[in-house]
Amino acid sequence: PLGVLKESCHATKPDMLNVHLVPHTHDDVGWLKTVDQYYYGDRNDIQHAGVQYILDSVVDQLIKNPDRRFIYVETAFFYRWWKQQSSATQQTVKQLVDEGRLEFVNGGWCMSDEATTHYSAVIDQMTIGLRFLNETFGPCGRPRVAWHIDPFGHAREHASMFAQMGYDGLFFGRLDYQDRAHRMREKEQELLWRASDSLTPPMADLFTGILPNGYNPPEGFCWDQFCDDPPIRDDPDLEDYNVDDVVKRFLAIAKNQATVYKTNHIIMTMGSDFQYENANLWYKNLDKLIHYVNALQAKGSKVNVLYSTPSCYLQELHRANLTWALKTDDFFPYADDAHDFWTGYFTSRPALKRYERISNGNLQVICNQLEVLGGPVSRKGPFGEGDSQTMKKAMAVAQHHDAVSGTEKQHVANDYARKLAEGWQHCQVVVSNSLAGLSSSSAERIYCDNLNVSVCPLTESSKKFSVNVYNPLAQPVNWAVRLPVNGTAYSVSDAKGRSVVPVSRATQNVRRNRGFAVNELVFQVQAPPLGYTIYFVSLRQDGPPPFLQVTFDPDTGLLSSLSNLETKQTIKLTQNFYWYNASDGKNMDSSQPSGAYIFRPNSSTPFGISRTAKTETVQTSVVQEVRQWFAPWVSQVVRLYTDSRTLELEWTVGPVPIDDHLGKEVITRLDTSIKTSEIFYTDSNGREVLQRRKDFRPTWQLKQSEPIAGNYYPINSRAFIKDDEDQLTVVTDRSQGGASIQNGSLEIMLHRRLLYDDFRGVGEPLNEISSIFPEGLVVRGRLLLSLDRPPTAADTHRPLAQQVVLFKWFCPVSQLRTHHFSGLQAALPPAVHLLTLTQWDKDKVLLRLEHQFQSWESKRNSKPVTVNLQKLFSTLDVLGASELNLSANQWKDEMSRFDWTPQTGTGHPHL
Repeated sequence: PLGVLKESCHATKPDMLNVHLVPHTHDDVGWLKTVDQYYYGDRNDIQHAGVQYILDSVVDQLIKNPDRRFIYVETAFFYRWWKQQSSATQQTVKQLVDEGRLEFVNGGWCMSDEATTHYSAVIDQMTIGLRFLNETFGPCGRPRVAWHIDPFGHAREHASMFAQMGYDGLFFGRLDYQDRAHRMREKEQELLWRASDSLTPPMADLFTGILPNGYNPPEGFCWDQFCDDPPIRDDPDLEDYNVDDVVKRFLAIAKNQATVYKTNHIIMTMGSDFQYENANLWYKNLDKLIHYVNALQAKGSKVNVLYSTPSCYLQELHRANLTWALKTDDFFPYADDAHDFWTGYFTSRPALKRYERISNGNLQVICNQLEVLGGPVSRKGPFGEGDSQTMKKAMAVAQHHDAVSGTEKQHVANDYARKLAEGWQHCQVVVSNSLAGLSSSSAERIYCDNLNVSVCPLTESSKKFSVNVYNPLAQPVNWAVRLPVNGTAYSVSDAKGRSVVPVSRATQNVRRNRGFAVNELVFQVQAPPLGYTIYFVSLRQDGPPPFLQVTFDPDTGLLSSLSNLETKQTIKLTQNFYWYNASDGKNMDSSQPSGAYIFRPNSSTPFGISRTAKTETVQTSVVQEVRQWFAPWVSQVVRLYTDSRTLELEWTVGPVPIDDHLGKEVITRLDTSIKTSEIFYTDSNGREVLQRRKDFRPTWQLKQSEPIAGNYYPINSRAFIKDDEDQLTVVTDRSQGGASIQNGSLEIMLHRRLLYDDFRGVGEPLNEISSIFPEGLVVRGRLLLSLDRPPTAADTHRPLAQQVVLFKWFCPVSQLRTHHFSGLQAALPPAVHLLTLTQWDKDKVLLRLEHQFQSWESKRNSKPVTVNLQKLFSTLDVLGASELNLSANQWKDEMSRFDWTPQTGTGHPHL
């Protein structure tokens, strides 16, 4: 493929400025229209865009001139189009790919968001897209370049994943305006990103290029059917002949661009959103532009213009054999002007963000794993034919940078949720078939999909039922099962007849439920690694000793301290709810309002919702609860399970009131006695952790213009604050935005309800209402707090975060049957996480194991671990194993990447 790449790239001229023109289209997999509407060109009253016509037109134009090039990115669209083509057209396209005239870049099912996606879901969506390209086009269809031109900030973990997937480089378009100005001055818009502080270089090194115009053409050179720039009029006998003017303007732009890049090669993106529906317009003018600019070389011009691709451009940069600035942090937060920080979307559409995370668990945990463990009967068994592909594709689409990000129109958000729900329906058949085969019982499984509003008809109406409990992790896990019921006294026993202490108590009011249950049944369960068990009625037993202690201020009803009884540490801890008044863009020094993308409070001081909380206390042998009411629209349950090392804060927020005509950004803030020195820590896509410092950027001198929004960062699974003695870690149940504005504090944004659009294209305010929530969206979620000594804190928060993401699953069944099963011969060591177990084809399984600790964060677990694959599974005979790259589209020993040399004395190591 590298040889083919060299042959397919047009020749360049070493003594000239070479301008690489890259024809492209940026096709959002949903945004203003749904993914289906975009593909077919439906609802053009919203936005004129039809992807099927783009691909039709581009292929037709590429055939007409072998010099032309085009790149395509979103496999979700290309896959649909490919299935509808004749064999003759497919053969033509294969030839275009083999000859390098049509090049795939990125190649995932979508171009994923980088702030609000979890790394496990990103790997999955990349794998599904790259597998299709591999199986359809072979090595010439494998993308060599990652292309993230539109995401609103860039995560270090994404760069690490791209490097481990075998990409030679990454190009993106959006960069903080101050960072860009600095890099233009220093000629550092092309750099080497060292994307892991744990992997040995260059394993996670990725060459990164920042494109000159976002992803648009240079000004005056847009020739799509919806552009207003004049075409090249090259007949001197006709009016308005403009070749000389076009060439002059182009040469000026090219030479100006060359002053802020390092080599005699520059790149220009010739295309934009959903362009090339009539590709003839673009190519006819590009042909002329190349011809007339290059014709001046005969008169001494030193500019050479050529059709190119990102891979060909990157190859020339590699040939330059230079050293490159080194970067070790990330590109968050992103601002495109002084008061325009794109930090609101870290929290936008919190219900969709949670549903995406639940769906990821449903797919990773239940569908994929049980399909493997259950064998062929999983796909065709007593409950019919099931498949995991529908769910995989729905989850893949949901990773798009206008999907889980919450930056789409409301009807599009509804469509993403509908697709996830449909995928789960298909998966339920797989799960039921698998459990039937593994347990030798075809009893009906009931899936309680509405437990978030305390609805499960079977448990509410039945006097006797069993509960299947499944653990997706490779280590045994304890957790609490909570079920809506109407009885007042229950007994529970496990599969071996041992008694479990149950608790049943009233739950109405504080949880604002939608069902008919007046009580909630709570009991502790334990499931084997990668396995399930069943619970049913039995006797009580004494609970284990406590690990944490929490105190409350009797006057205010608020938290006042948190203690770890094992480590004998105590911190002052208060927690309350506040809201920032969202800017409407009026009466301020900038007209920028808050919206789906932008977070812009009109004051640095949030409004307190209440200084006190009405409280009610419930104490049992299983759990202690303090229920807090702050306002009619804000309540919380502070929950401490007897054997838990974490404190659970289950918050409920909404409908956010807007009768005062004020948009609101709702936060919870934890204020502690920890001495943080204006530093806190967040995860990157749920994996490695990065340090954040208030009003600071590691690679340039920040001029802070938004003291709140400019200090917000994405929290995908956890954030923490620490000093030498204490570390308070907060694990979240969805992606959220957060900051540490004051020393010793950590704030997390929970909900947003806004009354204005923020002028970034979505064209509607973030004001979520529906037939279910006509007064406004109500959202419920959990924060899990742990207090540890800093050297051992990761031993708690690493497995805890995996448990929250790949949540334990259970379903009631209508008849009793005692059974216990583990898919592993023995639990894996704590440092090893079973990331992927999914059926690849009839006789092959795709397995991903990861070391889940960073190299510096745990004395006990930050060490290499050896795993014997042949002694791993209890139901699978491992006949052989071959190692692939992270995206499973290359054999590991055949993966070859460009080597790059960093400049010495640059980079910003972990602090």
